[in-house]
Order: sequence, then structure tokens, then C-alpha cells
Amino acid sequence: MQTSLLSARFAALGALGLAGSPVWAAEVQLKLDIPRLNVAEYHKPYVAVWLEKPGEAGAAAQLAVWYDLKKPNNGGTKWLRDMRQWWRQGGRSLSLPADGVSGATRAPGEAVLQLDKHPALAQLPAGNYELVVEAAREAGGREVLRLPLSWPVKTAQQAKAQGEHELGAVQLNTKP
Repeated sequence: MQTSLLSARFAALGALGLAGSPVWAAEVQLKLDIPRLNVAEYHKPYVAVWLEKPGEAGAAAQLAVWYDLKKPNNGGTKWLRDMRQWWRQGGRSLSLPADGVSGATRAPGEAVLQLDKHPALAQLPAGNYELVVEAAREAGGREVLRLPLSWPVKTAQQAKAQGEHELGAVQLNTKP
């Protein structure tokens, strides 16, 4: 009896598009360049990526946070508050490390995030958002870039921003 009930539930999920291929079947790719600064002691930046709904408080979705995961006793989390906007938009209430969100800092160069499989997008209501990228570096500065995103993706979109210090070029590519 339980097997047939379970099968019926999976069939219902499939009919709704919630099993197998996602309902939000779109490609969402974020490319960001982490520049190498010419400083005596180089530190990889902490980086956070999240979505905001303009005019609403708090993050609509937390997508990524890169920090020093290897510090003993989760000591890398101590410096996350240096990413001030992310911290205020929900970073302080995020339990870290967060599965599917947390990651190690990245070396200089291009980093690519495939966000289309991110579970937070499955729960995202339709609307216009800003994808926000914030970077902060020890003995360095802090920088925030914003890119527009319409959800769900109905037409191919490309948005670009150029950082000045902590971030280089940032590009968001979406396809339905």
C-alpha cells in the first residue's frame, strides 16, 4: 500500500514538473573576474552572491558565499561581517557552512557559477530582482556590484558590470 502511495506522489510531482527536470528550466550563469592586486601580502577575497527584490528588505535568495573554510573552529566566519551589505541582507542569520551556498575562496582569475540548478531559484516568485555580488579582502577594500535579473527567464538576457578594485568584470547570462 505504501509503495503505491509513494508512486502516486512521484507521479503527481512529475506532472507538476517537480521531479526530473525543473519547472524553472533556464540557464543562469554568472562569470566574475577576481583580479590579482599588486600588494605585498595578497589575500583571496571573501565573496557573497545573493538576490534582492528592489524595495524589499532582506535577501530573496542566498546563492553563494566564499570564505576561508579551513580555519580551525570555523574561524573564517569571523570576517564575513566585512561584507557589510550581504551581512545586513541575511548573511548574519545564515547558518554556515550552508550546503549548496558555502565554498572556499577563489584564486585570481575567472570564476563561473551555474546558478540554474540552485534550489533557491525553485522557490523564487516571479518578478524583477538584482543579483548582488560583494567582495571584501583582508588588508584590502570592499566592493559591491548589482546586475538586473527578471525571473522566470523568458528571453535571453545579458547584464554586465565592471568592478574597480576587489572585483573585475562581472557578467550574468540567462537563457530560457
